[in-house]
Amino acid sequence: MLFDSHAHINDERFDEDRDEVIEHLRENSIDLVVNPGADMPSSRSAVELANKVDFIYSAVGVHPHDVETMTDKDLEELKNLAKENEKVVAIGEIGLDYYYDLSPRELQKEWFIKQIELANELGLPFIVHDRDAHGDTFDIIKKYKAPETGCVLHCYSGSLELALEYIKMGCYISIPGTVTFKNNRKTVEVAENIPIEWMFIETDSPYLTPVPYRGKRNDPSKVRYVAEKVAELRGISYEEVCEITKENAKKFFNIK
Repeated sequence: MLFDSHAHINDERFDEDRDEVIEHLRENSIDLVVNPGADMPSSRSAVELANKVDFIYSAVGVHPHDVETMTDKDLEELKNLAKENEKVVAIGEIGLDYYYDLSPRELQKEWFIKQIELANELGLPFIVHDRDAHGDTFDIIKKYKAPETGCVLHCYSGSLELALEYIKMGCYISIPGTVTFKNNRKTVEVAENIPIEWMFIETDSPYLTPVPYRGKRNDPSKVRYVAEKVAELRGISYEEVCEITKENAKKFFNIK
């Protein structure tokens, strides 16, 4: 019933009980999960996990925090991982993070562009991380995304106006568990008002755990709380939110 479009199940916080967590997902009506990489080791382990578990798919890419050490050899490895593994369904997560600034901004932009160009070359969609870098992220996607290349703004934190501009460019908007947080008006406004045909839901596990489990480790089973909140905000059924967002993500990631 549910598709968690973004979860890091290969994160070390799942090392002690990963198999148990995965086993319980089916029991909690989680049909599909996409597990993106964030650096080279996690991209490799994301592929490894996807190849072991039938309902988990992977993406490969280097997060803006880690691009300072990225090389052209790494880019070539990402390309090979994507080409050689049919369960790699996207490039990501990639983008810009001006909140922590763990890598120089010019390098962040350079490697964001190079990884978008890799997605264009491979005919794969890409998954975007944008934190406090809305203007530069939008400008780069507008300039470098090929018209036929899919793009999703993961864990979307921008305005409704910006979300609608992204949708005009053919980009999807992914709603995370923060939509359940008190006083998070911006995400609520986006979840209420964007066309639902352009929406995904996600957990970003093990981060951003929704209410009523805020403060604890997140996992993909908790994506149901995102779906419930979206249904409440839009005045439609929970089942409708689950079905539409699942079909949106399946189409985007080309999962049959």
